[in-house]
Amino acid sequence: MKFVFLDRDGVINEDSDDYIKSVAEWRPIAGSIEAIAKLSQAGWRIYIVTNQSAIGRGYMDFDGLFAIHDRLQKLCAELGGRIDGIEFAPEHPDHASDMRKPNPGMLRDLAKRLQIKLDEVFFVGDSYSDIEAARAAGARPVLVRTGKGRRTETKHSLEGVPVYDDLAQFGAALLAS
Repeated sequence: MKFVFLDRDGVINEDSDDYIKSVAEWRPIAGSIEAIAKLSQAGWRIYIVTNQSAIGRGYMDFDGLFAIHDRLQKLCAELGGRIDGIEFAPEHPDHASDMRKPNPGMLRDLAKRLQIKLDEVFFVGDSYSDIEAARAAGARPVLVRTGKGRRTETKHSLEGVPVYDDLAQFGAALLAS
């Protein structure tokens, strides 16, 4: 079984410093949904692993989050793809548990439930907290330049971390390997 874990905001959809708080604000990055569908069709199991502090900050509720995730899953399904699961950390950063990235809790918890080892799992993110979480959990970090990716690439040491322009480029490279 092959697994890819993805951050959401900045990897799959456009990010915003004002947070993505509704389906109306949620816009997929060009090629991202297609990349998920192609990976899924090729036998990769896809999981979303995302911080969603807009809930902890009171900017949105769980119904709003689930509506966004429903939209994401429907778009993937329309292209013949599938997202196997979505994990999220809703807490405010000031009250973060081990589940909130950069902590590795979500990744480790998901791996435990799936009964897999993380050393063969790619975790694709756009922020340094994604890279840190992947490293701490023993997963294989990947950076995309969308979202906060370009800033992350210039500000942090990414030795050993593959960098792609976007999720579509990563997906194509993975499928070609």
